[in-house]
Amino acid sequence: MKRSIALIAAAVCGVASLSACAQHGGAMQGGALRAVSSPDAPKAIGPYSQAVRAGNVLYLAGQIPIHPKTGELLKDAPIEAQTRLVLDNLKAVLAADGMTMANVVSTTVYMKDLNDFAKMNEVYGTYFTGVTPARATVQVARLPRDVAVEIGAIAVKP
Repeated sequence: MKRSIALIAAAVCGVASLSACAQHGGAMQGGALRAVSSPDAPKAIGPYSQAVRAGNVLYLAGQIPIHPKTGELLKDAPIEAQTRLVLDNLKAVLAADGMTMANVVSTTVYMKDLNDFAKMNEVYGTYFTGVTPARATVQVARLPRDVAVEIGAIAVKP
């Protein structure tokens, strides 16, 4: 069991062993987790963090299309506008930890209707250049506050 936990922890750091993880400032160094938040992204609407830093990895909570300054929910806006706001919110959380969209290695896109995929994807593609992140996209029965899209991400700071 301990070996499995060690291998999982090392995998989070992207290295082969816990000692290498610690040498690279990884998640197990001191066991420290740090919450990351930005005033330029919507406040968490439950018992969770906007993001959590573990070593050099930042795990970003899913964002929905809420305007961070006004609290306005864009649930009836076109999918393109919702996607743009969601990605802008993710950018704000990344910036709070000194990262950009270029640091994103993986995203998960939750959509109310996959018939809107092409429109969402067109906007999504404008936010990433160079090596684009790995991505999973799924249709779900319902999203928080009945929005059309939610996106979560994982980023790595070299």
